Amino acid sequence: MQYTLIQRILGLLLMTFSLTMLPPVLVGWLMGDPEVMPFVEGFAILLSAGTVLWWPVRRVRADLRLRDGFLIVVLFWVVLGVSGALPFLLFENFSLPLADAVFESISGLTTTGATVIVGIDGLPRSLAFYRQEIQWLGGMGIIILAVAILPMLGVGGMQLYRAEIPGPVKDHKLAPRITETAKLLWYIYLTLTIACALAFRFAGMDWFDAVGHSFSTVAIGGFSTHDSSIGYFASPLIEGIAVVFMVLSGVNFSLHFLAWRSLSLQGYWRDSEFRLYIGMLLTLSAITVAYLTYSKTHFGMTDTVRHALFQVVSVMTTTGFATTDFSAWPGFLPVLLLLASFVGGSAGSTAGGMKVIRFLLLFKQGMREVNRLVHPSARITIKVNRQSLPENVVEAVWGFFAMYIAVFVIFLLLLMAAGHDQVTAFSAVAATLNNLGPGLGNVASNFAEVDDFSKWCLCLAMLMGRLELFTMLVILTPAFWRR
Repeated sequence: MQYTLIQRILGLLLMTFSLTMLPPVLVGWLMGDPEVMPFVEGFAILLSAGTVLWWPVRRVRADLRLRDGFLIVVLFWVVLGVSGALPFLLFENFSLPLADAVFESISGLTTTGATVIVGIDGLPRSLAFYRQEIQWLGGMGIIILAVAILPMLGVGGMQLYRAEIPGPVKDHKLAPRITETAKLLWYIYLTLTIACALAFRFAGMDWFDAVGHSFSTVAIGGFSTHDSSIGYFASPLIEGIAVVFMVLSGVNFSLHFLAWRSLSLQGYWRDSEFRLYIGMLLTLSAITVAYLTYSKTHFGMTDTVRHALFQVVSVMTTTGFATTDFSAWPGFLPVLLLLASFVGGSAGSTAGGMKVIRFLLLFKQGMREVNRLVHPSARITIKVNRQSLPENVVEAVWGFFAMYIAVFVIFLLLLMAAGHDQVTAFSAVAATLNNLGPGLGNVASNFAEVDDFSKWCLCLAMLMGRLELFTMLVILTPAFWRR
């Protein structure tokens, strides 16, 4: 392991992250908010810490190995989560305890959207903007942003990209060079963010809310500048815009790139994962509308369709916005929506969950085993987009699924051991491991009443969900540390 190289990169990344403390200062000044010193102090602390790490090893040059990349990603996200908590600790009137501050920071950076803050409407503008900002940065991964500039500093980035980018196929690139891949991803991400902000502003939001909600919508984060989330605006147009951009952000970003390059939308429908993704959203929406209508939960078909569609898209894409309290819906609907978050969005998107492509492969593998019972001698291959997949890919998906369930059960038992009821424990773990945000039971609105031990457990669950388990689990294996 090249520890000096890892120290150098970690210092550079920490210095880069310190810059995130400056936009809230500007927002505070522009909006007449005098409470900006916590961000100035946070900037100074992080810049100094990064400099202390980087300066002694600033001349170290070496090729970055795959194991180094894994360790850097894990270390940086952990350090980032703690560092991002500084503003929440430094504000005098809104200071949070350490566990709460780290929880809020990690929730934002992992785009989970679970919050421990009650009274979001009363937050200083600078702090409210900061919450939205860290979600936007975490949406595509701060590592990806850093990879675009690391080659200029003499550090290759492909190892970092492979360790951080979401989805089951980690070597897929849009461009031959990793730097160009990172830039293309951010161009698409930035374009969607600007379009979303303009649409929200046109629909009636002020600029502060429009920009803030565009950050969390495209990042599929779910943080809002209001306690009532999107429901605060009571606007079908705003909700419709949010639905469109949540759906787009849950699509594999490589499909957006191919559509832009070819000036054609055919690539979307040719993709098996996209078809299943849209099909599941439509099916779940139809089931929800039908059951809400049957149970007469909302008055009028228009409101029923409106709330059903919004909550289905919000939960399945793991955004976590709310227009109504879906945990109070009748029958099986709250559990159905929570289970949908396990599927999540597409691989290569900003969504959480296990990803649609994995469930597609699991289904195809299950059907293959059924067919093998009927035709024991048949050689049946699994195809996606009319291409046969190697067996090691299918095996990796089954391995991921098994580990996901095992990790979920461990966290579930830990929370139940801490005294939480089954519904609260189950939904809290699902909401954090899937990077969803809202849960059921005592965590339906927020996580403020959760004990500190459970918050630390859920912080780990959020990190593992964001890094798709294996990136963190691999560094815990003895083989990783052997020479």
